Amino acid sequence: MKDNLVITIGREYGSGGREVGKKLALRLGIAFYDRELITRAAKKSGFDEEMFEQLDKRATNSFLYSLTMFGTAGTNGMSLTDQLYLAQANVIRELADMGPSVMVGRCADHVLREYTNRYDFFITGSLEAREARLRSSGDYEITGRSIPSALEKMDKQRATYYNYYTGQVWGKANHYDMCINAGRIGVDASVALILDYIEKIKK
Repeated sequence: MKDNLVITIGREYGSGGREVGKKLALRLGIAFYDRELITRAAKKSGFDEEMFEQLDKRATNSFLYSLTMFGTAGTNGMSLTDQLYLAQANVIRELADMGPSVMVGRCADHVLREYTNRYDFFITGSLEAREARLRSSGDYEITGRSIPSALEKMDKQRATYYNYYTGQVWGKANHYDMCINAGRIGVDASVALILDYIEKIKK
């Protein structure tokens, strides 16, 4: 059904977007999907889970680059990156049809663009706030690089992936219901703001 409530969360790295999404789902009593999207897509498609992990890091319109990173195109003429994206998109739609949910990342806002009861949010934060979150949280992986360079790299990878597969600009305000600076107001206030917004729309 395309009228299930679906909330999608796009986010800068280290902004707390995943935590916002998880708390939203808990408050609403609905399903929460983040990494589960990768696991389900891997099981359903037969591709290795690690390949989905690397998908947003390798998305590009360069055919040569795709060949170098992932091998030749499949028998259907699609590059492996495109096959992985489509497998993941199919899982996102199936989960949205199953019931209300909060989905983080993976171009869910674009994949579900025809779903009428969908709300899209983008979570951001200052560089200083995101650096502080990475230093204090064990939920982020930083290996072999400084925190500022890790933030820059991850944001660039997410933007490339999103821009390539949606034809839109990652983080641009007019693609979302609301962009929220969680680094400034905090995770809990961000959750409350989203809930209040949805409640006002539904009235």
